[in-house]
Amino acid sequence: MPASRLPPFSCFDGHRLVASGTPEVAALALKQLRADNAAGPLLVFDNTSGRTRDFDTRGSDAELLARVTEAFPAAVEAEADATAEDAPATPRGRGRPKLGVVAREVTLLPRHWAWLAEQPGGASVVLRRLVEAASRAGADKDRQRRHSERAYHFLQAIAGDLPGFEEAIRTLFAHDRAGLEAALHSWPEDVRDHTLRLAFEDADG
Repeated sequence: MPASRLPPFSCFDGHRLVASGTPEVAALALKQLRADNAAGPLLVFDNTSGRTRDFDTRGSDAELLARVTEAFPAAVEAEADATAEDAPATPRGRGRPKLGVVAREVTLLPRHWAWLAEQPGGASVVLRRLVEAASRAGADKDRQRRHSERAYHFLQAIAGDLPGFEEAIRTLFAHDRAGLEAALHSWPEDVRDHTLRLAFEDADG
């Protein structure tokens, strides 16, 4: 797993990050903290949404892991997929892959056709590039919004009593990284770092 990507779950004891990883890792860490009567509050976060998730940590480790596997089958599948990705790739045959190109009618003004005719590659190539660029721009905005929302859920659960909370939320939704870092500078290190990762990095799972 690339170091730049968030693990799926994180377990906190108060403002201290105890463990990050699969739901199994987070659940076992939570169980140990409860057994040790940690001061808490004890919170496990789903890093995809930034929301807290609870685990029934009663019984043995095996019983806990069985419940987690049943509750999070997608995480088990993701681990299997990651293992498969590590296997040697099957060599491809020669020739170009099928692009799945579909021919449909496009209606444009004469000046649009004239502009397309002047572009290298022809009208179809240029139109495909324009569509790809527009779709990527939309996807980037959607990803940015999701990142801000999950960081907001995390902050609501763990940082509502910390100084500068409102300013942190404002800069978060303004997508102002420098402003957010300034608002968080006096916060506990683990909370500050996890907030920035939720706000600006992709998560596994």
